[in-house]
Amino acid sequence: MEGDTGSGLAWAMGHLQYLLLVAAMLPARLVRVRIGVIASAIAGILATGLFSFEPALLFWNVALLLVNLVLLLQFMRSNAAVRFTPDEEPMLKALLNELPRARARHFLDQGLWLTGKAGETLIRQGEPVTHLFYIAEGEAEVTSGGKAVGRVGPGDLVGEVTVLSGDTASATVTLQTAARMWCAPAQTLRLYLDAHHDVRHAVEMSFATALRHKLQEMNKAVAEAGGLR
Repeated sequence: MEGDTGSGLAWAMGHLQYLLLVAAMLPARLVRVRIGVIASAIAGILATGLFSFEPALLFWNVALLLVNLVLLLQFMRSNAAVRFTPDEEPMLKALLNELPRARARHFLDQGLWLTGKAGETLIRQGEPVTHLFYIAEGEAEVTSGGKAVGRVGPGDLVGEVTVLSGDTASATVTLQTAARMWCAPAQTLRLYLDAHHDVRHAVEMSFATALRHKLQEMNKAVAEAGGLR
């Protein structure tokens, strides 16, 4: 009877191992994949070492567990060592919070921080968007056809709508005050994101969120002004 119970538990743990392994492949973030594989290896160890002793399978499950534990610890240590400047921390939380810190650091290193002067044009309507901007401090006016249609300020992106597609800008964005900005060349971003699909997914999600926020603010401004005239 005990043998039947042990065999049943080994069978259940064996299937649980593969279920966990399949589930581990689903998350986009690598750390979750590692954790899933570790959980799968533990189930395999229970199945082949405790409920039904199979030395060869036990060895490979232990190896799978140890390798992923080492890789996970290395990943956590590298993330813990990453540092961000006071300018970068808000950008990290607002736009890159879906990325591991090490990956976010790598993305930010594709651009640089600069100070813009009032009156400078960041992007011009009808022309290709050559740079992506993140405004940390300062304000800019958005115009289309010579008419003001909105404003952007701290926490906003400029150029995210067309920077990756290469299309021309649908509006002109001009600084109204001095501004502290992160800036990255469009061509550099395209090449980088083509080579790093996990970062591309997170960045495109952030772009979509930023665009939705801008549209909400624009609709709010139009409503407060009494509608379109």
